[in-house]
Amino acid sequence: MALAFDEFGRPFIILREQEQKTRLRGLDAQKANISAGKAVARILRTSLGPNGMDKMLQSPDGDVTITNDGATILEQMDVDNQIGKLMVELSRSQDYEIGDGTTGVVVMAGALLEQAEKLLERGIHPIRIAEGYEMASRIAVEHLERVAHKFEFGLNDVEPLVQTCMTTLSSKIVNRCKRSMAEIAVKAVLAVADLERKDINLDLIKVEGKVGGKLEDTELIYGIIVDKDMSHPQMPKQIEDAKIAILTCPFEPPKPKTKHKVDIDTVEKFQTLRKQEQKYFDDMVQKCKDVGATLVICQWGFDDEANHLLMHRNLPAVRWVGGVELELIAIATGGRIVPRFQELTPEKLGRAGMVREKSFGTTKDRMIYIEHCANSRAVTIFIRGGNKMMIEETKRSIHDALCVARNLIRNNSIVYGGGSAEISCSIAVEAAADKHPGVEQYAIRAFADALDSVPMALAENSGLQPIETLSAVKAQQIKENNPCCGIDCHDVGTNDMREQNVFETLIGKQQQILLATQVVKMILKIDDVITPSEY
Repeated sequence: MALAFDEFGRPFIILREQEQKTRLRGLDAQKANISAGKAVARILRTSLGPNGMDKMLQSPDGDVTITNDGATILEQMDVDNQIGKLMVELSRSQDYEIGDGTTGVVVMAGALLEQAEKLLERGIHPIRIAEGYEMASRIAVEHLERVAHKFEFGLNDVEPLVQTCMTTLSSKIVNRCKRSMAEIAVKAVLAVADLERKDINLDLIKVEGKVGGKLEDTELIYGIIVDKDMSHPQMPKQIEDAKIAILTCPFEPPKPKTKHKVDIDTVEKFQTLRKQEQKYFDDMVQKCKDVGATLVICQWGFDDEANHLLMHRNLPAVRWVGGVELELIAIATGGRIVPRFQELTPEKLGRAGMVREKSFGTTKDRMIYIEHCANSRAVTIFIRGGNKMMIEETKRSIHDALCVARNLIRNNSIVYGGGSAEISCSIAVEAAADKHPGVEQYAIRAFADALDSVPMALAENSGLQPIETLSAVKAQQIKENNPCCGIDCHDVGTNDMREQNVFETLIGKQQQILLATQVVKMILKIDDVITPSEY
């Protein structure tokens, strides 16, 4: 414990239990933080781009995840270091805002930290480096605006949207059928999009998966799939022009809320009670029949007696359907969720052209398809695959593609991928550095070098010579003044990304640069780290 004395000679404590804390100050603190950030970036660097490697992560309870989605890798990793956690949050915020580019943003931040370390060793003050980075990021974002292309699409011409989604999917495990996946994602987004307001609610797109079949069997259903079957095996498996009653009340006699006891001492009383119960069930089923319902979907279960009655009265039913699914069914069929039988009216019924039960393979797995709905604003993407991990990874890939399509509908500017945007920004930032007279110009040049790390990683992961490839592409960009030259990852024979149809969204790229710069500035400004020492 450190004691000090004020001007009256009274002792006071500066830092309680100081000997139990470890403390890093000044340059040591910055270097420790930078190396922690670089370590996280190094993990993700190999999974960048179309030829990036996948990571296999095992959770404490034995669940295995195989993925190359940056946000998922960092979510599943148990990062202990505080700076490492900042990198995890960086990737998460890119995922929430844009949905794609989660690996690139961490690689970019790692490269900026690496360059900052060299500048710190030269004796440049961290605040000047941070200011230089801020200027450089502004130059880069403005430059991206200039090199971006706007492209028009309509409900009939969706090819540009599909091409951009294919770029996103090419770095995922599903790249062998990326064309069909991209088309499914674009159709799903356009089905729920409000093109006048340029708004898309992704909650209306339900992504459901079932092990079995192959990836090519993945389909888009204009309706809802529920992972349930009819409550009685003898109920009809297919209902056309269904009128659906959506209930959140249980099919059973009402129970008093207070504690109660019923004394039955004669057979007659028991018979009366039983008849009363049966009457309740009869009334409930009759109410559903009276309003014209041909299918009942219930949030709760019902006992065998109710099930039997429903079967006899020829009223198919589905039980134990979750709350979220009920809401989606209500949106899709235009029905209302009914909390009490007394409130059932014909107007509250949902309508669907076809409700069918489908079984898969030789297993007893069955699902209910609700299709041709009155309001097809809710759709389902149904994924098939060889195993659970494959389906989970496909779900993440589809989510990325959906986000990209949504961003393009909101803002239809694109930049070219394959590292071409970064190289072009790097050249622009390098040229702008000479105009700044102060120490900041070193930081601005360092920012330009850091931008090159993304195309370098792309080349490295594709098995090319990173430095040779990058310098050749950079020279070509300057010579032809063509910002579309990037790394030829697939060895097609051309560096022009327009011919290869590799696009990325402008807002995604800008967000990457801004977020990475913000986090690096924050890390550079920390000069004192006080941690409790481990016992």
